[in-house]
Amino acid sequence: MIRVRDIRKSFGSIAAVDGVSFEVHHGEIFGLLGPNGAGKSTAIAMCTGQSAPDSGSIEIGEAGSPRAARARALIGLAPQQIALYEELTARENLVFLARVHGMPEPVRRADELLDMVGLLPRARDRVATFSGGMQRRLNLAAALVHNPTAIFLDEPTAGVDPQSRTAILDVVQRLANEGRAVIYTTHYMEEAQRICSRVAIMDRGRVLAIGTVAELIAEHGGDSVVTVDSLAGEHRVRTREPLREIERALAEGGATAVRIEQPDLEMVFLALTGRRLRD
Repeated sequence: MIRVRDIRKSFGSIAAVDGVSFEVHHGEIFGLLGPNGAGKSTAIAMCTGQSAPDSGSIEIGEAGSPRAARARALIGLAPQQIALYEELTARENLVFLARVHGMPEPVRRADELLDMVGLLPRARDRVATFSGGMQRRLNLAAALVHNPTAIFLDEPTAGVDPQSRTAILDVVQRLANEGRAVIYTTHYMEEAQRICSRVAIMDRGRVLAIGTVAELIAEHGGDSVVTVDSLAGEHRVRTREPLREIERALAEGGATAVRIEQPDLEMVFLALTGRRLRD
């Protein structure tokens, strides 16, 4: 549904995106991860037609470039910055957007989406009275008003409470189950590990690795750490074969507890991008 081929974008001497390629298929949640300044937002701006790449190509389904009107009609974007009218009610925001897109029965469409994100009981309340989590959920609904098939979600759970995060992730999974292609950026590695079909890790404008979470962990996650507690103290071993290490410790006797710390997506992220702070 989304095909990105060797796109590049520079701002003066800074190469914000430097030869990025990937594909996202129908029914897939594709995680685009990276530290601050990695080029994710610039890549999304090009994929959604907000800016043009200096070189390379982007295609949205059979509609071509995202800068073409036909392709833009297929694109839904929930930006990191809340894009809502605070003085309007939740329903008024969605009805206005539905009318802009020429959707039939705009009030009915608005209420369908409010129900999807759990805000129908607050349909008549002004957005200015909403919590951060409620605004994030409405921001997601606004991206879906015109029933897009290529959906871009830029940090959709930033700063929200656990209940809103769960609700948003459930909606994202539902969108993929309906056959839509979703590109999802986040700094929460556990979210990406939970819902993403595949993940691309970016840094300094380039894709460093791409694959399923399991593939990335196997290739870049490093060893597991087995910790054995005994009367003699704590013993930690890094190993690629944690079960064999546990069997050895139990056979030797004296173990009072055994723990395994397995590599995860956060370990992969840090291994590829480093631990230096990014501001």
